Amino acid sequence: MQVVADRVSLDGPHGTLLPETSLTVSSGEFAVVHGDPGTGITAFGLALAGRLRPTTGTVTVDGAADPARLRERVAVVDSPGVSEPDETLPLRVVVAEELALAGRPANQAAVADWLAARDLAAYARTRFENLAAEPRTRLLTDLAASRAGAGMLVLDRPDRHTSDVDSWWMLAHEHAERGLAVVVLTATLPVSALLTTPARIGRLEQPAPQRCQEEPIP
Repeated sequence: MQVVADRVSLDGPHGTLLPETSLTVSSGEFAVVHGDPGTGITAFGLALAGRLRPTTGTVTVDGAADPARLRERVAVVDSPGVSEPDETLPLRVVVAEELALAGRPANQAAVADWLAARDLAAYARTRFENLAAEPRTRLLTDLAASRAGAGMLVLDRPDRHTSDVDSWWMLAHEHAERGLAVVVLTATLPVSALLTTPARIGRLEQPAPQRCQEEPIP
């Protein structure tokens, strides 16, 4: 699977929301995209997932401009106002909702087993807003990756929850090693804090993503 954003821009009600930006990422690759805080960085992630139609430019999946296929295959993780869970819900309810979305068993026993396998059973009744950053991002990313047909993950600004880059960096790398295409959007941390040269919002020439899997899964 390969997703290509070619000169994608988005206009908002008060002007340019997203300046022209290009990016190519394939199965087994991990790309970091950095932008200024605000809605533009999220808008780019939603365009990659087929959830926003670009004002200019195109987003293709395996060479085809197919927003429906993008929506089927690209999961947007923890995006405020889009896929971010209700912070007041207990963890067990969030997991049940995400398992159901993934088409997996979501009854009480299934939720308990899923949490126990990740050493989170003690937090089943904890309000989601009180979950620490690392388990929060890992839990939501693992659940998104379990969706049938998922081929790409877009993690929306995990750096807004923690300054510990390693906590989400290794997670993204793990999923790319398993064959998914992974894009992590960042805005809160400075570029100097990232572990590689990121792609940048508003640029057409970007550094190549990290290849994490030798043989990508189609």
